[in-house]
Amino acid sequence: MSTLTKLALGLVGQLKLAPPSGDLHAGLPLPSPKTSGGAPLMEALRRRHSSHEFLADELPPQMLSDLLWAAYGINRLDSGGRTAPSALNAQEIDIYLALPEGLFLFDARRHELRPVVSKDVRRATGYQDFVDSAPLDLIFVADHSRMKLVPASKRSSYASVAVGAISQNIYLFCASDGLATVARAWFDRSTLATAMGLSPDQQILLTQTVGYPKPAVATPT
Repeated sequence: MSTLTKLALGLVGQLKLAPPSGDLHAGLPLPSPKTSGGAPLMEALRRRHSSHEFLADELPPQMLSDLLWAAYGINRLDSGGRTAPSALNAQEIDIYLALPEGLFLFDARRHELRPVVSKDVRRATGYQDFVDSAPLDLIFVADHSRMKLVPASKRSSYASVAVGAISQNIYLFCASDGLATVARAWFDRSTLATAMGLSPDQQILLTQTVGYPKPAVATPT
């Protein structure tokens, strides 16, 4: 669906979601993440960039598992500490996955995907046309109910810092593993929140698309 079509349908509240391509209720198992290897940090930083063209090929379960652990997985089992920081250890950020099979929530403690909505919500994650067919659109949601120790006026900014760190973790993982990604803030927050069934305490801060890059087209000589 084109950007202009999405904008027009969104203005009149008629942006329709697609049916899922699989059985949401079965859930999606994740293998144990591989927490070693990958490109050296400086090499990953050199390769880090945003992409806007993605193949529709789905990510293998192992790659998806590793990606989510790198993004915001538990790297200290004794304390439950994560791979990205959180003010006062509120761990207020949830990562939702918009997949062809439906909408899922990443449970870092169990390292699994929990089914949320039996609809393909990818087209609602952004006005760009590529979000409709890319294999994975991530949605970062701050749950303000977990931030009781943070003044209400500062919760959004604190959570935004955490999401920025998570998003950069994803950029570096993608650079290391040959994936394409782009972080996005241009989307209809109201439509997406409704599609996801979020509560008033939950705030969508950012979305991010991940997939295999489209091969470069050779220039005729």
